[in-house]
Amino acid sequence: MCTETSAGVRVEVPAGTVVLAATPIGNVGDASARLVALLERADIVAAEDTRRLYDLANRLGVHVSGKVVAYHDHNERNKADGLLDSVEEGATVLVVSDAGMPTINDPGLAIVRRAIERGLPVTCAPGPSAVLDALALSGLPTDRFCYEGFVPRKHAERMQRLRSLRAEQRTIVFYETPHRIAETMPDLLGEFGPDRRMALCRELTKDYEQIRRGTIAQIKQSVDDDPPRGEIVLVIEGASDDEARDSAPSALSVEDLAVLSIDRAREDGLRIKDAIAQVVQEHPLPDGSLANRKQVYTAVLEMRS
Repeated sequence: MCTETSAGVRVEVPAGTVVLAATPIGNVGDASARLVALLERADIVAAEDTRRLYDLANRLGVHVSGKVVAYHDHNERNKADGLLDSVEEGATVLVVSDAGMPTINDPGLAIVRRAIERGLPVTCAPGPSAVLDALALSGLPTDRFCYEGFVPRKHAERMQRLRSLRAEQRTIVFYETPHRIAETMPDLLGEFGPDRRMALCRELTKDYEQIRRGTIAQIKQSVDDDPPRGEIVLVIEGASDDEARDSAPSALSVEDLAVLSIDRAREDGLRIKDAIAQVVQEHPLPDGSLANRKQVYTAVLEMRS
């Protein structure tokens, strides 16, 4: 089905399809002609927050003619199949989150997976992305990057995640909230050091958009001096070759694993094979794979002979 927007742009609204559509992350002027047409013509609009959907429609001057249903983190799995039943009957189901692209830290993944399993078509109406916006504005390398979602809330989990990224050489992107940024910055400083470059991007595309660029130490100081408000994206420089080499986990030899296994079996009263299985699991190789348990067992037998 084709429709024409108020600007005279002809847009295809596909029947019998799930459409994931990106919504503005701040500036309503970033709404695409496809988004406008889909909001006007979709048979069902599955929205993370129905009030925000209607607010967006009002600001765009759009009348949402289809059925609007709440589709959020707490109900997306239960609602997916019902929405897909409608797709199977020929309906256009539009999925939108509060801001940005569905499935990127927002609901949508469940319906995509189920649609794939059921052999039903899924497509995207792309648009604004805080991740890509921040990455482009950071001034840091964009050829290779990794998106890590929100910085973990709990201190222990946050430290574990940051530690696992110390040797990461790609540019790293995180979301963070204003009420936790003061806790996060000292942890970034402690794990990545003071001299790595980073950018703190807040309120992207909005009137008070601000990009703070500098070293981790400089950004930490700016957070201490002038706590940022609004939604925050952190972009952090990847490790240098030297940092990656120094931070890379060292692999234990087969003989080291054998010694640990003998100690574990003696201390915990385990069969040696069970002790080996535990020790090997706890000490993965640098590439994430596991040592060969048969080789460790052979080394144990040699030590005991």
